[in-house]
Amino acid sequence: MRILLSNDDGYFSPGLAILAEALSDLGEITVVAPERDRSGASNSLTLDRPLIVRRSANGFLFVNGTPTDCVHLAVTGLLDELPDMIVSGINVGANMGDDTLYSGTVAAATEGYLLGLPSIAISLVGKAGGHYATAARVARELALRFIEKPLQGAVLLNVNVPDLPYEALRGIEVTRLGKRHRAEGVIKTTNPRGETVYWIGAAGAAADAGPGTDFYAVDQGRVSITPLQIDLTHQAQISAVQEWLR
Repeated sequence: MRILLSNDDGYFSPGLAILAEALSDLGEITVVAPERDRSGASNSLTLDRPLIVRRSANGFLFVNGTPTDCVHLAVTGLLDELPDMIVSGINVGANMGDDTLYSGTVAAATEGYLLGLPSIAISLVGKAGGHYATAARVARELALRFIEKPLQGAVLLNVNVPDLPYEALRGIEVTRLGKRHRAEGVIKTTNPRGETVYWIGAAGAAADAGPGTDFYAVDQGRVSITPLQIDLTHQAQISAVQEWLR
């Protein structure tokens, strides 16, 4: 079993190291991750300059690019053999609902999925990062399940783990994406040169967070697993737009 790991928090992230350790005995582990924090990079590729790959002291490979760059580079040219699966994480903080559109963690897994490989994004829901070991154990269990009982075809799973001790988890639930309220406004301030600068505001609170959603499952202490797809077509609006154009 060949497993490719990546993330969006950077190759130095403790979550990545803990994930690599948790999966180390399951097969050949290769880590290709960004050289710095690229949270919120979404599915962006670097097309305006070349990418450089370097090796850190712990053997992790790091790239001066985005999470998507890392997986694309690894799968399409860097590695001698294709990985059997891709695991992205462990992210510090939730990737639920609308977060999945912006998340570099989900984007790394998405790139693997687009390249035909089963891919998992793992996020620890909490800013403190107090229970990385819980998320790592969940990731290991999912990887083992894939080895023993592989899903057919490429699959993209978005996994959110409550920041709790493993023993406190209340099970696993397959969910749909919820939805957040509109994001908070930008924060306007001034830099030391007197120039006006802006910080992106915080994500909105959960809006669609009822039973069946990722928000609800995590709030109830359960691991949320959401199968994702990439087809953005709004099927229900096709006939309405056709009629509008007549």
